[in-house]
Amino acid sequence: MQRVFVVDRNRQPLMPCHPARARKLLAASRAAVLKRFPFTIILLDRAGGEVQSVQFKVDPGSKQTGLALVADFQSGKRLLWAGVLEHRGQAIKAALADRRSQRRSRRQRHMRYRPARFNNRRRKAGWLPPSLQSRIENVWTWLCRINRFCPLTSISQELVRFDTQLMQKPEISGVEYQQGKLQGYEVREYLLEKWGRRCAYCDAKDTPLEIEHITPRSRGGSNRISNLTVACHDCNQQKGSQTAEEFGHPDIQKQAKQPLKDAASVNATRWALWQRLQLTGLEIEAGTGGRTKFNRTRQGYLKAHWVDAACVGESGGCVHLDPQHTPLHIKAVGRQSRQMCKMDKFGFPRTRSKQGRIQFGFQTGDIVRAVVTNGKKTGIYIGRVAVRSSGNFNLTTATETVQGINYRYITCLHRADGYTYMKGEVSASSPA
Repeated sequence: MQRVFVVDRNRQPLMPCHPARARKLLAASRAAVLKRFPFTIILLDRAGGEVQSVQFKVDPGSKQTGLALVADFQSGKRLLWAGVLEHRGQAIKAALADRRSQRRSRRQRHMRYRPARFNNRRRKAGWLPPSLQSRIENVWTWLCRINRFCPLTSISQELVRFDTQLMQKPEISGVEYQQGKLQGYEVREYLLEKWGRRCAYCDAKDTPLEIEHITPRSRGGSNRISNLTVACHDCNQQKGSQTAEEFGHPDIQKQAKQPLKDAASVNATRWALWQRLQLTGLEIEAGTGGRTKFNRTRQGYLKAHWVDAACVGESGGCVHLDPQHTPLHIKAVGRQSRQMCKMDKFGFPRTRSKQGRIQFGFQTGDIVRAVVTNGKKTGIYIGRVAVRSSGNFNLTTATETVQGINYRYITCLHRADGYTYMKGEVSASSPA
């Protein structure tokens, strides 16, 4: 169960408490709600308190990143809070591509346009494309938020997805390489991602897969990663001592040498994220993807981003968590658009310039509660608001959009922060 973040009356973070404890404090007027997402209460009659060691754990991903808070108790390590952060890198890439195509089209047609400036720009050291940089900013934003409400003492990050040294030189052993059982997990996890967790020959899914040599060892094949794939038991047995081409799959060898696009994007941001996390001054632990899976499977947990986050690094080898734990699903949606007005398909303005961002103390995207006491729209509504200069706002709930609600009936619950939130939609899947 998700713990509730707690701060004292001086807004200093204390240990997160059980939801039942938070309800009692709120009912007794000893605490008040400070923030809805993540849910945080502020104590009105207490300052200071004893805290335990809490570790912020990150499992970076291309589309989603797992977040977890693990605390040290006398009984062992326990999961306090978990979240799944969904990135908007693909949306940013699509928006930049659309803007680029519009500008190129106007230049080619000799219409009104801004002169090209891409040849005059100089990129700073460590520059990343906006679609990749947004992943780092999202994780950093949530680290800073949680650090305000929880007494963090260290950070654990999955720094490298795979141990490339071991895969390029599998004969390393002894003093040179002392990972032991971890070797098989590194290679297997890489192959599962590369081949989409399907059999390379019959495309079977949701079935036990075996590591298979494209060119068999009996025919001179090596254990290098470029000669390995995954196959179901039946295909592996039928192939026998044949090569993949002789077995009727000449494209397998070519596909085995292709890089992983998602893995490449994640690997491009891992070290940048590591450098950003060092700015906190907290102790940072690093681990590999192979070790994460080794920890998760040894403890018998199902696969999910937040579960992988809890199992990152050496400290993830023994963490108590409930597989039915419901994490917070966080989706990055952005804030305001930098575009001054919308364009039609020909590149001409079709709307007027932006109006005031804040109207009557509200802005578009705020989560609000409206209590309408009279008229056709009488009722209670909770959702996101779209502001209008007239003072009559549109409110989108989980089931409908209610138009024309006056701002006098509305109370803000959570200010727009560039993210949407959902509970109970992210669950553990079957083991990989």
